This record gives sequence, structure tokens and C-alpha cells, in this order.
Amino acid sequence: MNCETCKERKMQAAPVPYAVHEADMARMERNNKKLWITNIILILAIFASVIWFFWRESQFEDVVTTIQAEQETEEGNNYAVVGDLIGTAESNGNG
Repeated sequence: MNCETCKERKMQAAPVPYAVHEADMARMERNNKKLWITNIILILAIFASVIWFFWRESQFEDVVTTIQAEQETEEGNNYAVVGDLIGTAESNGNG
């Protein structure tokens, strides 16, 4: 086996018929067009979802309510349930 002829054969690509090449190029152009349309639709969908998110968030209002209450205890325990159980109750040392 002669290595020089083997290398020459590998270096030369087989010729492709013109009709096959044109069909491949037409298919590639159609796929690129579909890809661009899909990308544009996805970008518009993301943009619309961001706008919708900010619009939806602007519908709510944060309200802070502060309630001050005094409580007297007999044994020094000052347990209080305040609002949604996040608040705190302070003792003024009466117990």
C-alpha cells in the first residue's frame, strides 16, 4: 500500500452536484428564517412578561401599621399576640 496515494485521496473532497448544493442552501435559508422568527417571538414574549410583571407588582400596596398598646400583668408575664405574629411586645417592668 502506497501512503502517498492514500493521503492524496483523503485530501480531495468528492464533488457535489450543483442541484444538491442548491437544495442544501435553500433548506439552510428556510431554517435560518424560521430561527430568526422564533428568536423575535421569544424576545417579544420576554419583554411582554417583564412589562406584565411590573404592571402586576404596581397593583399592590405595602401598608405598615403600628399599634401601641399597654398591658398590665399580675405575675410579670407579658405575652401578647401582635398582628400576624411577627411583632414584638415589650415589658415596662411592672411585673
